[in-house]
Amino acid sequence: MVFRPSADRLVPELTPAEEIVLLARALWREGYRDHLAGHITRNMGDGTLLCNPWLLTWEEFGPGDVLRIGLDGTLLEGDWPVPLGIPLHLALHHARPDVQFAVHNHSEFGTVWGDLAEVPPAYDQSSSLGGGELVLVDEYAGAVNSAQAATAAISAVGDADLALLGGHGVLVIGSTARAVFLRAVALEQRAKNAWMVRAARGPEKSALPDWWIDRQRRSDGNGFHGFWEAAVRAELREDPELEQQILSLQE
Repeated sequence: MVFRPSADRLVPELTPAEEIVLLARALWREGYRDHLAGHITRNMGDGTLLCNPWLLTWEEFGPGDVLRIGLDGTLLEGDWPVPLGIPLHLALHHARPDVQFAVHNHSEFGTVWGDLAEVPPAYDQSSSLGGGELVLVDEYAGAVNSAQAATAAISAVGDADLALLGGHGVLVIGSTARAVFLRAVALEQRAKNAWMVRAARGPEKSALPDWWIDRQRRSDGNGFHGFWEAAVRAELREDPELEQQILSLQE
């Protein structure tokens, strides 16, 4: 059984847990792969969150490993421990109950700019996609499991949709899996390409016009139809067993 996309149906119907799995695996390929680090949460709208398990990397956990937790971090459903750094997400979802998806990891190039305490310019079209406001947060005020440090960091993030966390990593927020994936990919591409431009002693200011950057910043990340869906299909091709599992539930 193989999924065959059409113009009207680019991916099979996915459960919330399957979305988290595919989001984690697709982002792993995009540079969000610092070993066991990182967490993804999805707000279920009933006072609970789904999140990835601790002790499994983003490339290996499956839908049956996804956890359901309370807003206090209590494990409600699942067989794995809750990630140690989940207080950052708990603080975010408490402060901004409208947030649906949140991604935190130590991406390869985004982390470098956080270490530099500098926001990189978006030098090219792909680096500017996804929308949202990017801020720099001098976040490392305590251990990753410190609720106090997490609350302070989220307070500094404010209403922004993306953050470089000084000495730590990145935080990306979106209303859907599609939006948060596009934003996370664009952020890492922005960070990588800006580093290359700097290494080549290129211009400090992007060649992109200000009107384009402003328009992209106002995007909610959901407009690039097909971007997320292509990544989903790639992951299903890579793991036929997961594809079979998803398709068998839809028969």
